[in-house]
Amino acid sequence: MLAALLYGQEDLRLEDIASPTPAAGEVVIKVGTATTCGTDLKVWRRGGHARMLRPPTLFGHEVVGEIVSLGEGVTGWNLGDRVVANNSAPCMNCFFCGRREYSLCPNLTFNNGTFAEYLKIPAPIVQHNLLRVPTELPNALAAMTEPLACVLHGVACSDVKPGDRVVVMGDGAIGLMFVAVLAHRLAVEVFLFGGNDVRLEIGKQLGATQTFNYHQLSDVPTMVRDLTEGWGADIVIEATGVPAVWENAIACGRPGATINLFGGCPRDTTITVSTEQLHYNELTLKGVFHNTPAYVCEALSLLASRAIPFERLISGYRPLKDLEQVFEDMKNRKAIKVAIEPGT
Repeated sequence: MLAALLYGQEDLRLEDIASPTPAAGEVVIKVGTATTCGTDLKVWRRGGHARMLRPPTLFGHEVVGEIVSLGEGVTGWNLGDRVVANNSAPCMNCFFCGRREYSLCPNLTFNNGTFAEYLKIPAPIVQHNLLRVPTELPNALAAMTEPLACVLHGVACSDVKPGDRVVVMGDGAIGLMFVAVLAHRLAVEVFLFGGNDVRLEIGKQLGATQTFNYHQLSDVPTMVRDLTEGWGADIVIEATGVPAVWENAIACGRPGATINLFGGCPRDTTITVSTEQLHYNELTLKGVFHNTPAYVCEALSLLASRAIPFERLISGYRPLKDLEQVFEDMKNRKAIKVAIEPGT
């Protein structure tokens, strides 16, 4: 089969490799659509990921497809079932899983390789994070289940209350998903800061109260205070994964604010935090990572409801052979999410 393998920094190669066969408890799917993600872009540019993969490795993690092979002992699934497979599953046996803190499980089973014609799904994911796709839901939307599950987890961890004023920093797919969920499901004002006018316009369409291009601002925290009677935002969600933006996000919060540091930064980076501000302003700084099985289910249900026009995040549909150009387009901010269709 044809598959994309990541060998290092911006070193992505399409190769013919053996098609997978399922072991006990596993299934193999024929990939219908694999959507690209900001995490994929960061991994491609950085040449790896702190938790999910190390090159050389199969690449990609958002997928919908049809089951074409069942491993021994798999029950409840049939050939031809159209499914979403999350890119991970918790062990369900450790200290953290016992506390239902599944995203902290040290034994998370990760799965990569969606940019390929076929994908093997490990047994823990089959057991805990494989879902049937409703008939009427298009592949490209169903494939967004994983990132939306992460966003739903992030919103739940942010302690958002009705009437809050929320700043979202970052106009990539994740930042725009945060805007959409906050605007459509919670009674809050959402201020979106990003660097691309086209994406900011999509943010408005998804419910942002106001949008701002940071290239046109000299001081983002001052602008946030101007919007909030001098106090700062109740909630700040950082969705870029840039250490300097993490520091900016903290500066945008009011006394008592929650700062959700959601965007994953490069390995071994650090930030500087004012101990005086942190202590006397009673700030809550939260790192939030990944998703849980409950949010995966909720995300697929939300996508199937079509209550939010997430299709506006899809910049186009491309065959697998165009994958390297797709990442170049994403790098140059010409695309948000692209639906890769290996069968075309």
